[in-house]
Amino acid sequence: MKAPAFAYAKPASLAEAFELLARPGATVLAGGQSLIPSLNMRLSSPELLVDIGGIEQLKHVERKNGSVHIGALVTHAGLETSEVVRKHVPLLALAVPHVAHAAIRNRGTLGGSLALADPAAEYPAVAVALEAWIHVEGPRGARRVAAADFFKGLFETDLRPGELLTTVEFPVAKATDRSVFLELARRHGDYAIVGLAAHNDRFVFLGMGLKPELVKGAGSIEKTRETLKKSLKPPADLYNASATKLHLAGVLLERAWNTR
Repeated sequence: MKAPAFAYAKPASLAEAFELLARPGATVLAGGQSLIPSLNMRLSSPELLVDIGGIEQLKHVERKNGSVHIGALVTHAGLETSEVVRKHVPLLALAVPHVAHAAIRNRGTLGGSLALADPAAEYPAVAVALEAWIHVEGPRGARRVAAADFFKGLFETDLRPGELLTTVEFPVAKATDRSVFLELARRHGDYAIVGLAAHNDRFVFLGMGLKPELVKGAGSIEKTRETLKKSLKPPADLYNASATKLHLAGVLLERAWNTR
């Protein structure tokens, strides 16, 4: 199928982007790895595509005091090759190779993935595990939202009309921190059946609900496994029953516990 007709604009600044997004039927285009297929399948029909790919101030990776600030337009491939990310946000670096395939990693962006809030995506789980902060801006100013509060449900975030996710702020890893990222998928690059972003005593599962699901460590693997069973109620899908996904979550929990 072909995408429906739409107007196109490519702003060079955030101010210009906000002006365009105020128009009726405007939709943000970042890397386009989710939006373009949606357009081609006629699942989306915006009147105006606002391509923010030319806004250079959203392409930074820098350490500021005790945090690493990453712009929304940094691509998966950019994260994968960043020495700052590898050294100071190791959990994010571990997650990147699990994102789809190289062609998609070259185009898809950190901000696009977080703003889409796909419950099977890697970055939302990483952001919650690391207690990251999401920076958003709009016509009424800027604000900072805790990752745990940013993800509201299936493809639903705290972004308000006209706002853009601009930067993600991750804490710099301490020498004593322990991080593990694990996934189980039918094939590498496929959406995960279940995945786990583990950071110290925070175990955040993806693919187990409508948003990232946090299970806190309870002192021992046995107690944490019991907490997992009580707190997670994964929906079945076309290939896996709820009980199967819960069992696989326990498998990943044990692997992470023994490798941290």
